[in-house]
Amino acid sequence: MESRPKLYAITAFVAGILLTLGYKDFYPDLEWQFWRRRRANKTIAGVGLNDNGHINLEDHETNGAATIQVPEGIEACIGNTPLFKIKSLSSETGCDIFAKAEFLNGGGGSPKDRVAQSIINLAEEQGLLTPHSGDTIYEGTVGSTGISLATICRARGYLAYICMPSDQAAEKSSLLLKLGAAVERVPPAPIVDPIHFVNRARTLAAEHTADPNRPGRGYFADQFENEANWQAHYDSTGPEIFHQCGGKVDAFVAGAGTGGTITGVARYLKPRLPDVKIVLADPQGSGLYNRVKYGVMFATTEKEGTRRRSQVDTIVEGIGINRVTANFEAGRELIDNAVKVGDEQALAMARWLVEKDGIFVGSSSAVNCIAAVKTAQKLGPGHRIVTILCDSGTRHISKFWKNAGSVGSKTDSKLEDIIGTQSQD
Repeated sequence: MESRPKLYAITAFVAGILLTLGYKDFYPDLEWQFWRRRRANKTIAGVGLNDNGHINLEDHETNGAATIQVPEGIEACIGNTPLFKIKSLSSETGCDIFAKAEFLNGGGGSPKDRVAQSIINLAEEQGLLTPHSGDTIYEGTVGSTGISLATICRARGYLAYICMPSDQAAEKSSLLLKLGAAVERVPPAPIVDPIHFVNRARTLAAEHTADPNRPGRGYFADQFENEANWQAHYDSTGPEIFHQCGGKVDAFVAGAGTGGTITGVARYLKPRLPDVKIVLADPQGSGLYNRVKYGVMFATTEKEGTRRRSQVDTIVEGIGINRVTANFEAGRELIDNAVKVGDEQALAMARWLVEKDGIFVGSSSAVNCIAAVKTAQKLGPGHRIVTILCDSGTRHISKFWKNAGSVGSKTDSKLEDIIGTQSQD
């Protein structure tokens, strides 16, 4: 009996040694699994932000596989676009030039996805639209807003009727037709003309609503004056940029057509980053440069005898305008500077981005990048500039890229030659 406690003690001692040796061999595997799962969770957490700009993902692991909420419908794939460094421009300027890849939005592939969804949401809240009732959304657009509306209308139970100038790239109207939208191309005209594409869309919406023999109602989206436009960027694009940059942004550079993007982002960033510079990128022929610089809406191409066409005299599509809009005015006082970009500069920058970075984008994105480089040069090395890449170059093949030509095997372009190209105005 007296030997039994000793036997227990010896057995416990031997078991402890064996357990220690076994744990020593097993521990590295446990540690490796812990760090592997932690890295996986960090990657998943970078997928997106919730409405307040905070991570809103939970780790529900099953057999080591983490799960995330799957978006419901194509409209749920809008927003949370990547932000990446444009390596060539950053290296040349000594600044971090970041691009918000808005061409990767999941609806129509541009920042107008955010706007279209915001406009529809607001109209539904106000009782002006009812899904699957025959309601039709009418809009006057040079292309991107129409493409976004056509996509989201189908996803949300509406029809789309798009009026656009006849001088816009043909692939835009072709795409709209493939998306099931009705398309009416009208001659370029001043905004005071009833046939102007915006006025035409407004008229058609009113006629639809007034016609008792037509199903549903007509709703005029009115992207230029509807403040759901800039609100979309205040609610999403601005917070995304702020959080993706860790709250460090020295300048935000963007062009303006309706003015929604630059206004919405400026209104979000300025209260949080009082020193951030908001810079307008304006193509030749547009009056917004002078509106920012001197408070007067005027372009030199408006002088009698110099006007080449009825709208903005530039090859660039999507930005530039010669009238005041509610969305632009809502943020104009927050804009610190404006950069005028010539057509030749835009064409050269588009080729540069393909040659140096493999980035194939449209005309407005090229304008933004010229202005971002000039802003970086003005601020000096060590600053962080964010700009917008709006849409893919595939929407600009027949017009802008036809003039830009093919890059071919060229690898020796110099940035100073591009920036030094004569701009207009």
